[in-house]
Amino acid sequence: MLAKVHSFILQGIDAIRCEVEVNLAGREYDQPVIVGLADKAVSEALDRVQTAIINSGFQFPRQKLLVNLAPADVKKEGSALELPIALGILHAAKTITTDLHRNFLVAGELALDGSVRPVKGGLSMAMLAAELKLQGVLLPVANAREAAVVPGVEVYAIDSLATLVSFLNGQLELQPEQPEELEPAEVAAAYEVDFSDVRGQEHAKRALTIAAAGRHNLLLLGPPGAGKTMLCQRLPTILPPLTRHEALETSRVYSACGLLPRETSLMRTRPVRMPHHSASGAALVGGGAIPRPGEVSLAHHGVLFLDELPEFSRHVLEMLRQPLESGSVTVARAHASVTFPASFMLVAAMNPSASGRGTLDRRNAKSKDLDAMDRYMSKLSGPLLDRIDIHLEVPAVTYRDLTSKATGTSSGTMRAEVEQARQIQARRFGAGSTMTNAAMKTAQLKEHCVLDEACLSLMKQAMEELGLSARAFDKVRRVARTIADMAGCQDIRPSHITEAVSYRLLDRRY
Repeated sequence: MLAKVHSFILQGIDAIRCEVEVNLAGREYDQPVIVGLADKAVSEALDRVQTAIINSGFQFPRQKLLVNLAPADVKKEGSALELPIALGILHAAKTITTDLHRNFLVAGELALDGSVRPVKGGLSMAMLAAELKLQGVLLPVANAREAAVVPGVEVYAIDSLATLVSFLNGQLELQPEQPEELEPAEVAAAYEVDFSDVRGQEHAKRALTIAAAGRHNLLLLGPPGAGKTMLCQRLPTILPPLTRHEALETSRVYSACGLLPRETSLMRTRPVRMPHHSASGAALVGGGAIPRPGEVSLAHHGVLFLDELPEFSRHVLEMLRQPLESGSVTVARAHASVTFPASFMLVAAMNPSASGRGTLDRRNAKSKDLDAMDRYMSKLSGPLLDRIDIHLEVPAVTYRDLTSKATGTSSGTMRAEVEQARQIQARRFGAGSTMTNAAMKTAQLKEHCVLDEACLSLMKQAMEELGLSARAFDKVRRVARTIADMAGCQDIRPSHITEAVSYRLLDRRY
């Protein structure tokens, strides 16, 4: 007898339909066979499925068993197909007497005692069910909350194979998982750190506020102990909370990687990823025989913080150029090409030289220090630095600032400025839009970043003295637009251009 069960496999972070076909034929027992380009984990599933069926109190058929996974030309990996395979076997053996399962996508890993373990991609699975116009999904209890956020899909949490059989036979009534009500996230309550912890560095706080307001990429350069890492680590405390659309997109990436926290259905705060400088290219941008998301995708709609930037491999850093421009990264392999979302805010920190000594003020620097700085800075390519909107020097903290009893600018104050600027951008780019000034295209730059004669004169002087590229020219306009938004100005003024140009320190010709 032939049985068919709807399931799914992940291709990147997207769920694609997988049909599990189970055929029982003949009377003599033969070794079970599974076909359909299955990897080792899927091929081993039959032994676990057989043991789970027996330990759940059901009889395993003594007939020739063939399991086909369609489409046959797509690689199957992971353990999500174990529950649908078991369901297909029991339906073919007439242990399950109804065809109710045809209305659902089914996925789950089986333990030897018949209990069901969580799988990756529960959120993507529910989105696929909605796309296919199926009634719902049958999946592990641990995945039910994330899947329930997809509207129009009934989500039934399955804790064991016995529960699944009883439900499909009409012997057990299960209630669909109810979606979690999403309340506005309280960003301040989500973090234990605050910008008021940072002594001095008010100029740096100003630059970080501008970066957060327009979602501009940022590079901090200064000596050890100046507070660069402290500043970057507190940046998320002033970012606006994720919108529902952003939360769905970000949660989908984490769900596909199996990293979504079990106690929540969606990501509530913007992700912050801080990879070590020894990270490989595959770890940073994604890769593998079957491509998986990297750090840039895990930072989607959040922050990618690279501390000690020149210590990263230059080859690895150059891989950031595409996602910084396009907001996505494409990983090509022989059997497939997968595109992952990677719209993130790059925040980096570095010392001026390997020893930590040096300053961007080359007029007062010693030739020995200049040579050391040039060698260290040469690890970073010009095209990569060109894609970073704000270059800021962070000087050493003075004794006066360290011992002062005055409280510096807090995250609450900075966040209020960011929210005001973001509201202006939301009105500019359309209701419900999450677009920011940093993402403006050429047509939008022409429309929203018009410069008068005084501003154009300053830009001409900057391009001649600093050697700005065409890309840097547009970066300055975007940053100036954000500064104007923070000031509540409709037009960009010369003071906004001047401040934006001052944040292009590494473009200067020496």
